Amino acid sequence: MQLVIVESPAKAKTIEKYLGKDYRVLASYGHVRDLPPKDGSVNPDEGFAMEWEPYADKAKQLKAIADEAKKADRLILATDPDREGEAISWHVQELLAKKKALPAQVERVTFNAITKKAVTEAMERPRGLDTDLIDAYRARRALDYLVGFTLSPVLWRKLPGAKSAGRVQSVALRLIVEREREIEGFTAQEYWSVTADLEQDGTGFQARLVKWKGDKLDRLSIGNEGDAMAAKKAVEEGRFSVVSVETKPATRNPPPPFTTSTLQQEAARKLGFSASHTMRIAQALYEDGAITYMRTDGVQMDGGAIQDARRAVAERYDGSYVPDKPRMYQTKAKNAQEAHEAIRPTDFSKDCAGSGDHARLYDLIFKRALASQMASARMERTTIELEDATGQHGLRATGQVVLFPGYLALYEEGRDDSEDEDARRLPKMSEGATPAKKAVNAEQHFTQPPPRFSEASLVKRLEELGIGRPSTYASIIQVLKDRAYVRVEKNRFFAEESGRLLTAFLERFFERYVSYDFTAGLEEELDDVSGGRAAWQAVLDAFWKDFRPRTDEVMEQKPSDITAELDKFLEPYLFPKQADGSDPRRCPACGDGRLALRGGRFGAFVACSNYPECKFTRRFAQPGGEGSEDSGPESLGKDPETGLEVERKSGRFGPYIQLGEGKEAKRASIPKDLPGELDLEMALKLLSLPRTIGNHPETGQPIEAAIGRYGPYLKHDGKYARLGSTMEVFETGMNAAVVKLAEAADKGGRGRGAAREPLKTFGTHPTSGGEMKLMEGRYGPYVTDGTTNATLPKTADPATLTAEEAAKLIDERAAKGPAKGKKKASAKKKPAAKKAPAKKAAKKVAGD
Repeated sequence: MQLVIVESPAKAKTIEKYLGKDYRVLASYGHVRDLPPKDGSVNPDEGFAMEWEPYADKAKQLKAIADEAKKADRLILATDPDREGEAISWHVQELLAKKKALPAQVERVTFNAITKKAVTEAMERPRGLDTDLIDAYRARRALDYLVGFTLSPVLWRKLPGAKSAGRVQSVALRLIVEREREIEGFTAQEYWSVTADLEQDGTGFQARLVKWKGDKLDRLSIGNEGDAMAAKKAVEEGRFSVVSVETKPATRNPPPPFTTSTLQQEAARKLGFSASHTMRIAQALYEDGAITYMRTDGVQMDGGAIQDARRAVAERYDGSYVPDKPRMYQTKAKNAQEAHEAIRPTDFSKDCAGSGDHARLYDLIFKRALASQMASARMERTTIELEDATGQHGLRATGQVVLFPGYLALYEEGRDDSEDEDARRLPKMSEGATPAKKAVNAEQHFTQPPPRFSEASLVKRLEELGIGRPSTYASIIQVLKDRAYVRVEKNRFFAEESGRLLTAFLERFFERYVSYDFTAGLEEELDDVSGGRAAWQAVLDAFWKDFRPRTDEVMEQKPSDITAELDKFLEPYLFPKQADGSDPRRCPACGDGRLALRGGRFGAFVACSNYPECKFTRRFAQPGGEGSEDSGPESLGKDPETGLEVERKSGRFGPYIQLGEGKEAKRASIPKDLPGELDLEMALKLLSLPRTIGNHPETGQPIEAAIGRYGPYLKHDGKYARLGSTMEVFETGMNAAVVKLAEAADKGGRGRGAAREPLKTFGTHPTSGGEMKLMEGRYGPYVTDGTTNATLPKTADPATLTAEEAAKLIDERAAKGPAKGKKKASAKKKPAAKKAPAKKAAKKVAGD
């Protein structure tokens, strides 16, 4: 018997169909072990020795693999054809060796597509494990571990509110923060454009003023309304005739097939997919055998695939759309060893696959790959110059005509920011023609700041700088979102104040390690390891000998000294120069105190030097300047029972109210849906929550109304019901509460925990479309999409669980099939002595 190991059950199922009865295919469900999250997992003093630990939730799967391996004559490691795939195979081999379950013959096979031909041919060409790729994996994993476990404690102690920093994620965050700074520092410049609406032989077109008073104009030449009106008048009074018509042929060649990064960019532009969602869908298409491997830097296609594509073009269009010679593309990847074939369909006769998002992404991949083997588009670009009788004023009209669409008949690449203004069609004209003037327009414009990054433009910029690798971009971006260092609005990244502060800290104290050149250079060194051109321990040693002393140096500094340095570093942003020349640090509340950056429990903020006499504060991300002042805490009055002051304040999570001071103070967030202005009466009501409505008439247990993380709700005997607004918390009576709780229980319909308030929500599941939630269950926390429940592994921290991890857990649980049948089978065992094992089995299934 021959045992084949792959990553996923879907891949295992597909491959098993292609192999004979002598083969047994099992899935490892991704990585089977990792560096445990504790000090000492990587030991720089012993040649960067690593202590690996199997995942606790993979014990069942590892046992199944070991049991089959003991019976096998040959072990075939068939994980993905990249660095991570090589590492998974290595981990499996190492674990089986420790268990003394390793067959005598161990071989590695790779294939770029899960088709019968690709799989069977790969089986005939086995090889050994690639030690260079494994060393590159170890180097990257050790490096990320050392940065995280060395730098994060510095952040926790010296920069309150910071959660973590990473070797690549922090550099990606710096890009977003720097763009934010560019936008804030941008000064808009006024300019005007003057255009004429003309007509020739019944066809209208537009011409732009490019010469005025004998001087050539650029975009910013006309900078005020007075000049614009004078220029407009000159065009209105002039009689313009054509002085030249220049027509130039142009050719547009198709773009190459997708790489990982270009797929992420185009899916973001055209489909609105996040990078992580794109990769999940592409992974599923690959495992279904629909596309080739989706983690690649290569743009080349297999020779047979090129011929298939050319035939498909001829069948879909005609011979004129097929170029004379096959198109050959060259990869720009610096590391050729990891530059696999481009992403393409495995079968060019199949123009659709899957449904929903799977079908949409496949359609994009299919069209891009097919278009890459189509004829070029032929165009004709025309420029018409017109002048008035004096020759002092000139107009220009530009246009473009598509003579032959070529590949554009199927596919046109998207753009992040469209700037094509020459796509207009112009009428036929010759020198001396005098088109009729219909109207003259003068329009005011203002220069615009650079646009914020979208996922597509951020991925493109990271790739341009050589930072990270395309297969890691999705996880990098997801971490920035999960850590709340950035937020996404209308598909654009905005830097949050925590992200800005972290970036400032790293720029000030670890400038080298967030510099673009250093990070890109380190990536090249790691590529040299995978290419066999560098030793992995030497690369780590060169990094560590400088990084470790720097972190020790920063750790020795007092938090107050750190804050003082950040205050100086951020002065241009926090305290910009005032237009009237006044001191930007003067406290607007007391008038004689000076503002400075301070560190607090929940992060940094700006405060007055006269505290506690002056309690003026301002959020860190609220720069100074006109209109930005915050009056500080606002007194709403005194609590008649305690005599303590009730104040309205602004905190890290928005406005809140506080009763009293210090550790004994009571606080409550201010809901956004409160009607009218917040007064003392409403503030005291919010501070008094939760409100006990009374005891339930059936159970005798109290019913409470309160406001939680996800809004207002009712609670009774561990069950919850949502309320529609904040005011319902104070207005809902016993009868209405009983009805709402009953309706919530009926709507849940899945037992005791159905109406519980989720601990956390993650958005919709990429495949099922159900809302993913983190819930507290009978056997501990679990994630659900409304259809599949997956218990969290004991090694997982519910507080840091990401949406991507939640989706993976749900997918893995769904792939194992429903557990209901197993539970029912156990329940049928009548003897009392056998009921206990049945419960144990059910619990084990729930934790898969």
